[in-house]
Amino acid sequence: MLEYFLEPTQASGAAIVKRNIPGEIVMLNLLRFREVADYSSNPELTPETPISGKQAFQKYIDHALPFLEKYGGELLLLGDGGSYFIGPGNEHWDMVMLVRQSSVQSFFSFASNSGYVAGLGHRTAAIIDSRLLPVVEHKLTT
Repeated sequence: MLEYFLEPTQASGAAIVKRNIPGEIVMLNLLRFREVADYSSNPELTPETPISGKQAFQKYIDHALPFLEKYGGELLLLGDGGSYFIGPGNEHWDMVMLVRQSSVQSFFSFASNSGYVAGLGHRTAAIIDSRLLPVVEHKLTT
């Protein structure tokens, strides 16, 4: 049976807090889009004509960027995905996104802002499956 992941759980939220990460964090997003965006959970955001999941995700990006920047975040990379070079041959991701946050606390402040949350339905409408991996950069020593 296929399992899809769209939202964090209480356990995953507690786990990132428990890591006690000091400073910056980069969020690695792997995204798989719906062919046609599904706004049934957020009918107030429904466009006049049906749009693709990728188009709905662009609406999400346009909405989210000002809030991301307000809370010290930065969109580092937004790119097309595909199939793995090393990994499961039957798995692909439509888009990859890297977002830097100044801290875990700023990430949670961003994610809970009521203005940001008001447009989160575009993401929900766009995505059929996703992964979000918090990454802490290693400082290279020479």
